[in-house]
Amino acid sequence: MIGRSGNPILKEETFEKSGYYNDQETMTIGGTVNKSFMLLALLIGAAVISWVMFFNGYEVFPFMIGGAIGGFVLALVISFVPKAAPYLAPIYAVLEGFFLGALSAHYEYLYYGITLQAALLTMCIFLGMLLAYKTGLIRATPGFKKGIIAATIGIALVYLLSMVLGLFGVAVPYLHDSTPIGIGISIVIIIIAALNFVLDFNFIEEGAQQGAPKYMEWYGSFGLLVTLVWLYIEIIRLLSKLANRD
Repeated sequence: MIGRSGNPILKEETFEKSGYYNDQETMTIGGTVNKSFMLLALLIGAAVISWVMFFNGYEVFPFMIGGAIGGFVLALVISFVPKAAPYLAPIYAVLEGFFLGALSAHYEYLYYGITLQAALLTMCIFLGMLLAYKTGLIRATPGFKKGIIAATIGIALVYLLSMVLGLFGVAVPYLHDSTPIGIGISIVIIIIAALNFVLDFNFIEEGAQQGAPKYMEWYGSFGLLVTLVWLYIEIIRLLSKLANRD
């Protein structure tokens, strides 16, 4: 997701299209961190709303579908128009929050305690990847980036195929079931999602070093949130598979 980020959202060409500024209005790591916290706060706030509505008997399916579709559309727009990130990234965070809140409430209703477990695991993996990146344990080399890009695109294509086949009542074997193979697939996807953080960090670091324009802070924080959301969804799906085996 960075430089040549495995996260298709963040990529080297974005810097080239945006141009570099040499004045004070340039991207900084601190500014990106602050905006990341802002987006995360918006996401959590929206998630709490749909969560509370679910457990108070309100219909939250529209929130789930609307958040998912709206978030996807905005993600595409931001990806192709980075300058829109300061305006659309907060809206994206809210929509994803509505979606995740409803989704999490559904899983929590089925498997008590699963949401807290998923959230804690997500944050632990995030912090672990940040530590691994800062200490140089994992480096975003060109080969590493290409490998993560290929794996991420492959996963996206599998999910897209699954959605299309699902419209015709056909299920992709093992992808959604709780068999050992299905669980193994989920673990592999989680590993790929986690490794995307390394590319996110590298993208943000390089953007700050190269003097990318200020709005790229929003773009970088948006890409980071995309990875965080993806990882959380994959973890809660894995936990549900494991719980379903008990």
